[in-house]
Amino acid sequence: MNRREVFGAVALGAGLGLATQASAQAPAAAGIPANNSRLAKILERGVLRVGTTGDFNPMSFRDTATNSYQGYDIEAVTALAADLKVEIEWVTAEWATITTGITADRFDIFSGASVSVARARVAAFSIPYTEAGTVPLGLASAAERFHSWDSINASGVRVAVSQGTVFEDQARQHFPDATIQAVQLPATGFQEVLSGRADVTITSNVEAATLVAKYPELKILVSSAELRNKRPFAYVLDQNDPVWLNFINTWVSLRRIEGFYAALDAKWLGRA
Repeated sequence: MNRREVFGAVALGAGLGLATQASAQAPAAAGIPANNSRLAKILERGVLRVGTTGDFNPMSFRDTATNSYQGYDIEAVTALAADLKVEIEWVTAEWATITTGITADRFDIFSGASVSVARARVAAFSIPYTEAGTVPLGLASAAERFHSWDSINASGVRVAVSQGTVFEDQARQHFPDATIQAVQLPATGFQEVLSGRADVTITSNVEAATLVAKYPELKILVSSAELRNKRPFAYVLDQNDPVWLNFINTWVSLRRIEGFYAALDAKWLGRA
């Protein structure tokens, strides 16, 4: 039995059989009848509705040549639909209305977002599938000099960050001995590095991966194991549907163990 057959069997069992038994035993805990779970409805209609913004390169963005969604999260949920043996319907979403889209039943799953307490009040998060965090970014030619966070925290090292951002606060925390250059828009930290006016900038590993792909003279100066200010990324789901949440958690667990997400990390986020 191949992977798609395995996941199809798991989905059918969870959505149409095992979940019904669990719901009958504890209907109050389940919150909804099992035959009304998103999983059962997805399998019945043969379509997985995926909310995504298309503005978060390299996680979810539009390819202007084909006008299609591309990216880390797009590749992952496409694999999810394939394992469920259903088609995908892309639903354009906005960051401010992610949870509203779930509760209003506009889509079954959001393609991926950083976990926050505010969102968790009204929607459920799956187990995390990857992590975002802060990384230092500098010229590839200076990578040997700035090989660690500690090597950047030294007198005479110039660290450029956008004024008023969380990265300015983090730079002052992580590099008290360096010179922090808070730049105002339209200037950016990475542009200061490219121009030679700064040695290092810091940003999220997600943005850093995009910048390195666009500017090959730039390099992420530490390994993925050295991310700081970490925050998990997970799928956003209906908090009143434990059957669907359980299936997604099972799927993510199996896919992580087999290395699927590690491969996406390497492909889209440049992690070794």
